[in-house]
Amino acid sequence: MFENKASSQITASSAPYFQSLAAQGASFSQSYAITHPGQPNYIALFSGSTQGVTSDSCPKTFGADNLGNQLITAGLTVKGYSESMPSAGCSSGTYMRKHNSWVDFSNVPAASNLTYASFPSSGNYASLPTVAFVTPNMCNDMHDCSISTGNTWLQNNMDAYAQWAKTHNSLLIVTFDEDNSLSLNHIYTSFVGAGVKTGTYSEKITHYTVLRTIESAYGLAALGGAASVSPITDVWS
Repeated sequence: MFENKASSQITASSAPYFQSLAAQGASFSQSYAITHPGQPNYIALFSGSTQGVTSDSCPKTFGADNLGNQLITAGLTVKGYSESMPSAGCSSGTYMRKHNSWVDFSNVPAASNLTYASFPSSGNYASLPTVAFVTPNMCNDMHDCSISTGNTWLQNNMDAYAQWAKTHNSLLIVTFDEDNSLSLNHIYTSFVGAGVKTGTYSEKITHYTVLRTIESAYGLAALGGAASVSPITDVWS
């Protein structure tokens, strides 16, 4: 998940790798975040609800059900990989807990909270958990640095996985927490991986739709706002 850019800002000139990636899979032309500011969107994508969070302040810990707990209860695995995270806490340098929703839930174990340095290298992607979340730091996610910086980070860090995913029944989802507050929360989202039919898809989707799609893939119940939307089904061959 990247930060604070409208779909209209992620262009072939400003973010050529994002556009190249979208052309390799499913590009969603009507993708929208849930709210402002950013943190509630992370929580919504992970749990089907903003859990009452309306700011970027370090939140309390919730006991509500969430995708991580659902996966673990089903005997599956989940891990979050946060770039520049030195230790637990609200923030340190270019790491911010507000971009790390899995630590907000008491029923997701600490073992699921890893630094990005733990993300498997090329050739070891088969060791990934069932579902992995990757959070770039505050510069590389475009929050504090340029679109070009985020574009380069995505290409350097995720392209090898994206190519592997196509032939290993895996899927890369790239999205944004929110827009720049000027475009009705219209954001870039793309799916690249095995069985994805390339093309541009115009159905309206939100973070809840993405959550519902992941839950549906593993036979999990739809949580909160995800229960009121349908999973994405038309992009699969």
